[in-house]
Amino acid sequence: MKKPLVAALFALVIAGAGATPAVASPEPAPASQPAPAVRAVNFAGTVALSNCSGSVVRMPGSEDDDPALVLSNGHCLETGFPEPGEVIVDQPSSRSFSLLNSAGSRVATLRASKIAYATMTDTDISVYQLTRTYAQIKSSYGISALTLDAAHPAAGTAIKVVSGYWKRIYSCNVDGFAYRLKEGGWTWKDSVRYTSACDTIGGTSGSPVVDNATGKVVAVNNTGNEDGGRCTDNNPCEVDANGNVTVREGINYAQETYLIVPCVGLDNKFDLSRPGCALPKP
Repeated sequence: MKKPLVAALFALVIAGAGATPAVASPEPAPASQPAPAVRAVNFAGTVALSNCSGSVVRMPGSEDDDPALVLSNGHCLETGFPEPGEVIVDQPSSRSFSLLNSAGSRVATLRASKIAYATMTDTDISVYQLTRTYAQIKSSYGISALTLDAAHPAAGTAIKVVSGYWKRIYSCNVDGFAYRLKEGGWTWKDSVRYTSACDTIGGTSGSPVVDNATGKVVAVNNTGNEDGGRCTDNNPCEVDANGNVTVREGINYAQETYLIVPCVGLDNKFDLSRPGCALPKP
């Protein structure tokens, strides 16, 4: 995992596109259509946890009066890492989050009412429900939630990994996907692999991975192979459908978030029995 910050520092102590112009035509051509707007990616809506990063997120169908949600990693839980096979649903929590504006300045402290869903099985996510609605957050601080993309991300997509903890934005592309990503006792399915420019560090765990073109969240940053180890803690390996293992030292990964969308229904409540919901169940 891209370790929570305390663990990362402890380890250090021990170890010492632009638009293409239209081509001229011999006959009058209709006015060219404007290029699709590209949403500027900044810190607005991201949060800093005590040990990780995260973001205030909404589903495509969320309502403004729904209780807001915060997305981070399962391994960032205040209760520690979930065991392989463990799924947490509707567990009370009063965890606090520092809400950031576009410049990365803290504008508020948000508080959870519960852990709505969390696991490190098949994926590495935690979703907290807050005590305030999207409308209340928008009215008080002028900040909107990030929207989860309902579609699977595509290879080659230009992305940004936005760390609320470090107030740092990493820019790279989706290099491809790992059929299985194994790290210690955990296995994650269909993980996003970054190109090398996203050299994320401890404390970036839970950062939203944002599609540059749409501004939507397509994944959540979670791990990277730090020193070339094979399938060990902090050194995940890729395993293909035939069982072949590949180690990519220095390469980092994220977990796709489109899987969350079908599992959230009315009033932003998780319902793992909804059609299309493939998240692990308790």
